[in-house]
Amino acid sequence: MRVLLVDDEVDLAESVRRGLTNEGFVVDVAHDGVTGAWLARENPYDVVVLDLMLPGRNGYAVLEEMRAAENWVPVLMLTAKDGEYDQTDAFDLGADDYLTKPFSFLVLVARLRALIRRGAPERPVVLAAGSLELDPVRRTVTRRGQRLELTAKEYVILQYLLQNKEQVVSKLQIMDNAWDADFEGSENIVEVYVGYLRKKIDAPFGLSTLQTVRGMGYRLVSDEPGAPGP
Repeated sequence: MRVLLVDDEVDLAESVRRGLTNEGFVVDVAHDGVTGAWLARENPYDVVVLDLMLPGRNGYAVLEEMRAAENWVPVLMLTAKDGEYDQTDAFDLGADDYLTKPFSFLVLVARLRALIRRGAPERPVVLAAGSLELDPVRRTVTRRGQRLELTAKEYVILQYLLQNKEQVVSKLQIMDNAWDADFEGSENIVEVYVGYLRKKIDAPFGLSTLQTVRGMGYRLVSDEPGAPGP
């Protein structure tokens, strides 16, 4: 079982390396993000232990590069930061687990063994409707190869529409998937966000793929030949 450990705390990294070696792991160590990213590209690993705060390139950037290169080896993030946003960002970029320093070595080993048993997950499917693509791992949206910048709410709505492409979905269905139960606003908020999306995914390309179906709701169609008309 081969492990890549990327941590700039030299004493801690050496202690973890010795412990993992005693547990039967083969361990490669890097003390900066640039070296860690290079090792992850050049070698096959069963699991990667990746510190968040690294010189040269931080853990977020290393993880993002790995996933962009379709390297799906399980990654456990290590960090001294304990904020929920740090954890969310790590998971959004494709991390598989998260430990906050200081941590129990026994817990680290148990989690690494669990990740190795689980193995590398299959690459998540990119959602697409013709030239419009949404990558749920990279959290990117592109049309004709051009990256589109969406707000978090726009992204969630578009993801739901793509999951139900070519189908009519009501305002209520969109609200149920994009707003929580405490939201007390009108369904008309959906119209506002649909308008925002059209300005970003359709208008710059001369398209009308986000259609209004009168009295029923909305439908996202492909811009390829043979797609349903308005």
